[in-house]
Amino acid sequence: MYKIPESVLVVIYTEDLQVLLMERTDKLDYWQSVTGSKDFADEVPGATAMREVAEETGIIVADAGPERTVPLSNLSDWHVSNVYEIYPVWRHRYAPGVTKNTEHVFGLLVPGMVPITLAPREHLQYKWLPYREAADACFSPSNAEAILQLPRRIKP
Repeated sequence: MYKIPESVLVVIYTEDLQVLLMERTDKLDYWQSVTGSKDFADEVPGATAMREVAEETGIIVADAGPERTVPLSNLSDWHVSNVYEIYPVWRHRYAPGVTKNTEHVFGLLVPGMVPITLAPREHLQYKWLPYREAADACFSPSNAEAILQLPRRIKP
């Protein structure tokens, strides 16, 4: 089954602009925010964002629930979509001839540096960095740009 070429990027951050980055298992020293493709064509990007955050970090985005639940109101759709060329190393995951992906950008405010449970098949380790350092550490230009937008995206 091929991946759908539509995904989310979720920048997880604290009030003092510390940003969560995770190192990919399939490309050492490739640091990124939460990312992931839709599971099915009709999945709305907000649902994809909540699912991917839970899968990759263990953080549940919901109005009520377990200890590591973050309120749904803390997830914000930035109404930004990036269309980019899929890196050749990952094109085999998509249908033949698919070379571009559309990425929807979200932010998730968490209450401090919450504990993270990584998906071991996807990420090796994580770290919290000040937003500028986090942007510099990202391998993806769209991820770095999203992180640099944080000061303008914070709710007053």
